Amino acid sequence: MVHGAFADGSSWNKVIPLLQEKGLNVVAVQNPLTSLEDDVTAAKRAIDAQTGPVVLVGHSWAGTVITQAGDNDKVKALVYVAAFAPSLGQTSVEDLQPFPTPPGVAQFIQSPDGFISLPAHAIASDFAQDVTAQEANLIAATQGPVRVANFEQKVSAAAWTTKPSWYIVADKDRMIHPDAQRALAKKIKATTTTLATGHVPMASAPADVAEVIVKAAKAIQSH
Repeated sequence: MVHGAFADGSSWNKVIPLLQEKGLNVVAVQNPLTSLEDDVTAAKRAIDAQTGPVVLVGHSWAGTVITQAGDNDKVKALVYVAAFAPSLGQTSVEDLQPFPTPPGVAQFIQSPDGFISLPAHAIASDFAQDVTAQEANLIAATQGPVRVANFEQKVSAAAWTTKPSWYIVADKDRMIHPDAQRALAKKIKATTTTLATGHVPMASAPADVAEVIVKAAKAIQSH
């Protein structure tokens, strides 16, 4: 489970026990968010530690991370959760250019050293508008600032070209336009599920997210 920008591994906290109940071994990666290479290295470290087949799950920015890190023999399936899915040699944002800019993007705060974060009010209104105020406050407090240059880095592998993929479209997303997500899911020929959630369906609809991941795991077990 690979988290996105403005987040950490705790973003999967509601999904993890649901997967564990199904007998799946779950590891939530902690991304440094300092570069594509650094985040891919963190994901690969977790992949290498596994003894069985891996379903690699990525939210948002981590869609780019799993696209590259998934180029690994242990990885048998990819699950994209409201996520980027660049093609080989593409940046995260190239496929988004034809679509309207979502409102959350206007809320970024940039530090002098080139990292962006979201103010608490933007987390509540645009990043996680369908969780409780208490949860939104927790997300704001634990968020990981992301290096803005990451989004202009090009992937050197595109694992979805050779691995079965699943995609969860967040239909009320205010960070990555839902139409862009639908286009990405179609591009990668993913088995697609649409949820009427904001950008963090794993927080607002964890059972639905867990169900998709379990389906991916069962699909690779049957082969």
